[in-house]
Amino acid sequence: MLTLSSLRTRWAALLGSFVAVALGVGVMAAMGLGLAASLDPPARAPERFASSPVVVAGLDTLTVEVRRGPGTARVSKKLARPHPVDDGLVAELRELGPVRMDGTPGMDAVGVDAAVADVRAVVGGRARVLTGDDRRRVDPAYERDEEALVAVNSLLGTAAGVTAFVSVFVTASTFAFVVALRRREFGLLRMAGATPGQVRRLLLGEAAAVGVVASAAGCALGAYGAPLLVRELVAGGMAPSWFAVPGGVLWPYHVAFWTGVSVAFAGAWAAARRAGRIGPVEALREASVDTGVLPRSRRVIGFALLAGGFGLLAWKLGTDPAELLKRKTYTTQPMLLITAVAALAPLLVRPLVRLTGAALPGACGLLIRENAATSVRRTAAVAAPVLVTVALAGSLLGAAGTVAEAKGAEVGARTRADFVVTGGAPGAVAGVGAGIVGATVAGSASTAVYVKEEGSALVRSDARAVTDVGAFASVSRLPVVAGDVRDLDDRSIVVNEEWERHEVGRSVQVWLGDGRPVRLRIVAVLARGTGDNGAYVTAANAGGGVVDRVEVRVGPGVDPGVVAAALRGGGGAGRGGGGKVRGGGGKVRGGGGEVQVRTAEEWLAANRPGTGAETRLGFLVVLGIALVYAGISLAGTLLMDTAARGGELRTLRLAGATRRQVLVVVVGEGLVGVVVGVLLGVGVTAVNLAGVAGALGVLSAPVGVEVPWGVVGGCALVCGVVAVGAVGGGAVRR
Repeated sequence: MLTLSSLRTRWAALLGSFVAVALGVGVMAAMGLGLAASLDPPARAPERFASSPVVVAGLDTLTVEVRRGPGTARVSKKLARPHPVDDGLVAELRELGPVRMDGTPGMDAVGVDAAVADVRAVVGGRARVLTGDDRRRVDPAYERDEEALVAVNSLLGTAAGVTAFVSVFVTASTFAFVVALRRREFGLLRMAGATPGQVRRLLLGEAAAVGVVASAAGCALGAYGAPLLVRELVAGGMAPSWFAVPGGVLWPYHVAFWTGVSVAFAGAWAAARRAGRIGPVEALREASVDTGVLPRSRRVIGFALLAGGFGLLAWKLGTDPAELLKRKTYTTQPMLLITAVAALAPLLVRPLVRLTGAALPGACGLLIRENAATSVRRTAAVAAPVLVTVALAGSLLGAAGTVAEAKGAEVGARTRADFVVTGGAPGAVAGVGAGIVGATVAGSASTAVYVKEEGSALVRSDARAVTDVGAFASVSRLPVVAGDVRDLDDRSIVVNEEWERHEVGRSVQVWLGDGRPVRLRIVAVLARGTGDNGAYVTAANAGGGVVDRVEVRVGPGVDPGVVAAALRGGGGAGRGGGGKVRGGGGKVRGGGGEVQVRTAEEWLAANRPGTGAETRLGFLVVLGIALVYAGISLAGTLLMDTAARGGELRTLRLAGATRRQVLVVVVGEGLVGVVVGVLLGVGVTAVNLAGVAGALGVLSAPVGVEVPWGVVGGCALVCGVVAVGAVGGGAVRR
């Protein structure tokens, strides 16, 4: 009964927690429904060989035996170049029934009208036999759809995880501030005979009621929002056109509902323990200065988390710096430091307030500075959601941008070419530029090599197969740390430091892009970099790859314009004075299709690695969620605080302060709290980006920090506007 009575009386104080939990549950339910759609996609009919009951496709996987525990296991990797269906096998299949071919180069698959058992008997282990829904595996859109589903899973999983983290954070902060405002009430309960356990149960009962009702509302919100989310994913090109919310799936609602209830409990638990420790005499004090705001347990937890965050960062820098460049790491690692800084915020509030408020002039400035410094709980509660938003914005987008910038700089540093020729059908650029006088022409093909590491893993490494080693060495500028690229031949390979075996002169067993096993000698080792410095082999080890890129370097005294014209027209280039290419890149249509001739700068601009659209969209979704939570928390905290300060505001008026001065003071205090949160968030961002920059330096990659000041500033501005609106509106009503 006491809990219900308290809920009826204190509903306004719990409104912020209710909205935070309901929103979090709604987001998780919508994300869960999206995950359900991606994990169990609807059945779709094959497109390419829809009329054939059986499809025979070339082998597309490499299977190798590795050690697993005391025994062995067989692991498989997708081949860079799947095998074609050879003419001999096609001839045998024709004896079983009609064979359909769609004119695809290399004849990677054919449709057969025959009994499955008969086809399997003829094919044996020479190719794959696909029936039913598996026939879709040879459709052009199959791999694209699979990649899209992986991206959707990553986006929704990350958003759901961050939502859970932020909702716990905001709920805990809100309940903690509610306890601070209700000290006198809890003290009166203790004077009336309530035990600490009863006070704790009162607060946990309120949290349970808020959690259950808010979670139910959130599930309804998720059911409404999931179709909208799916439509946006499809419209944005992240999800396939057939992607839709599944019907009859209940597990996302169960997960979201019980997560919401757990979040409410987790957020109120620490506050309930603190409420239980309030004594009657302490609660009836009228002192305005907050005391005991950082109990020993919170101090220990905060410093432990801080040490853990810095220790984890240092450990990864020393043992596996490449891990810090992965999206999963720089998405989750900031949460540890955010929690640590938030726990220690009361310790940091006073010095930061003195720092930011030192320039505030006059009596109003003095009141703002002193009130913010003495009301540590209020300032910390205002700063906490701002800290989360700014730290996530700076850390996530900053880390992604920093890594993308380093990758782009690596690509630019690896070439000395003046022109790059690409495009067209497979093999269309082979031979382009041959015979041009006064220019070095080097062709290469995209492929892959596979190596067994530690005897227990099969690792794929992207590679390029070069046609002329001397020419390639002239047009490229690889980050070589040992050996010489010019020593590359048909019996050797260039690897990078990421390989388990990377000593010059050592031989390694590898599988080529088509699955052929060969043993090659290492002649050069490249820096590990951001992970894009792949292997290099000769054309003899291309594994079925055909030339897809030609790089051209103009010799001294040769007119680049003449070389460009020769590349586009297929003629030779003569010598002449220096010149410039006019009109940018050009296109040439030949037997192999449309071929693009571009300057190196144009090619780099078009192929420069950047933050993927799905990654950026995912981060923006996460930041949007965090910003909404920050707004809810700020508005709720400041409205509750202003409502509880009626006596203080009346005292200011009686002391001679005008209405405008009172508004300036209360709004200024709110803005000081926002500024403190921004400073703490920028500090967390600086640590995280320093870790990423340090990892780039250790890996010999280009180092440069990209800080998304625009997004960070936008988040700070929104938080400031919300704070001004909430505290100003509350003060006006008072």
